[in-house]
Amino acid sequence: MTTIDDDQIGRARVRDTEELKAFYSELEEMNTAALWTVANEIEPWYPQPKAVPMHWSYEALRPKLIEAAKLVTGDDAGRRVVYMANPGRKDVSAAVGLLYTGLQIMNPGESMSAHRHAASALRFVLEGEGAWTIVEGDRLTVGPRDFAITPRGTWHEHGNDSDTSPVIWQDGLDIPLINTLDANFYAVHPELHQVPGKVLNSTVLRHGAGTLKPVGFDWNKKYSPLLAFPWEKTYEALLNLAKVSDGTPYDGVIMEYVNPMTGGSVMPTMGAHMQLLQAGQGTLSHRHTGNVVYNVAKGKGHSIINGQRFDWKEKDVFVVPSWAWHEHHNDDANDDACLFSFNDFPTMKSLDLWVEEGYDANGGVQYLDF
Repeated sequence: MTTIDDDQIGRARVRDTEELKAFYSELEEMNTAALWTVANEIEPWYPQPKAVPMHWSYEALRPKLIEAAKLVTGDDAGRRVVYMANPGRKDVSAAVGLLYTGLQIMNPGESMSAHRHAASALRFVLEGEGAWTIVEGDRLTVGPRDFAITPRGTWHEHGNDSDTSPVIWQDGLDIPLINTLDANFYAVHPELHQVPGKVLNSTVLRHGAGTLKPVGFDWNKKYSPLLAFPWEKTYEALLNLAKVSDGTPYDGVIMEYVNPMTGGSVMPTMGAHMQLLQAGQGTLSHRHTGNVVYNVAKGKGHSIINGQRFDWKEKDVFVVPSWAWHEHHNDDANDDACLFSFNDFPTMKSLDLWVEEGYDANGGVQYLDF
């Protein structure tokens, strides 16, 4: 393993002199600079994420969402969201890495206008029975713990059909990534709203909730044609998998939401998982390139991220930055816990930047070279 020492040959180790300082000033006037002055910073020995591990309590945030619903109209806000601002990534409005997440609230009977953007988006419903979204004309009804996607470039809008209670869900987007690439676009639907198809939940009906592939159906887009994943089928699949497998030592029983046509991630830049921790289970620690945003779908427990303990319960949000050691623990000795998560793994793997290492059962680290 390479010695981590910036004072060795192969690393930038130039010492400043008055003559060099004058030289740097002259370069600056030409809008240039000497590589060796920044080389060690921009070529670190290992990932140096700006984001820090964070946890947001839903119990603490929910009153603020209710207040926001009274202070700001949906039409004026576009989308009424309180987003998670990581102290290390406020410059790009990210929760971790180049991933954005926030909690959106819609009042009873409220709907948001249709729009589209270059960023990919996803939703995980936390509460409310009247939630719906229309994606490219397909009206989807979603409830608590359901997962839905609104891929890049698709017209989409949201609403709440309930007469009595608000809908609150978690948004997840790759906006910081798309903006970093200077590739974002945004448009409001010319009619403000779409005309939905006659059949509700048509993508769910067509694809058997992801368990069966329809014969004769052609699909050439890079995102999943299945746009919503019901909680009941997801949890049933986890319980069935738990009957025949202990899962992985690092994540317990874990399953990925996938494109039913390819078996790959639901969208090119973001993936999503649901994992189950058995009663009282704790995982081994591991780390990897790639950032993860978690939402507690069920149960209570804690995670240790880079040596910090974060206690969580249902609907809480927490994040794991790239290359941060982390492990999860279910604190309930009598019931399982489930964690929903979304990530930038597809981006990392597409760019051939995926690296992972973890502790084995004997406490040794398994190094994986890059």
